[in-house]
Amino acid sequence: MNTVAYLSSDGEYTSFTVGSICLRFRTSHNLLRYDRVKKWDKGYIVVDATYNMAGTVEDYIDLKPILENLRFNADKFLAPIREVRIRYDHQPA
Repeated sequence: MNTVAYLSSDGEYTSFTVGSICLRFRTSHNLLRYDRVKKWDKGYIVVDATYNMAGTVEDYIDLKPILENLRFNADKFLAPIREVRIRYDHQPA
């Protein structure tokens, strides 16, 4: 059971990886990187993110609608996750 998920960005895409499942979704083209996860709450993530023109700001990601659009059972998928970490090394979990 995977209890840790990983968040990263590449260009205008965000990746949320849990075990062998990697969800990629579009984000702002001004996003440079995620810096720190401030809060994880069952699919709702509060992060510090660095943007081109704005610098570092607090940002919010709600995964439930993304998962539901992909026809995932969002509550079941998110239930085991206890922590989200920023990872840019692209190494296997």
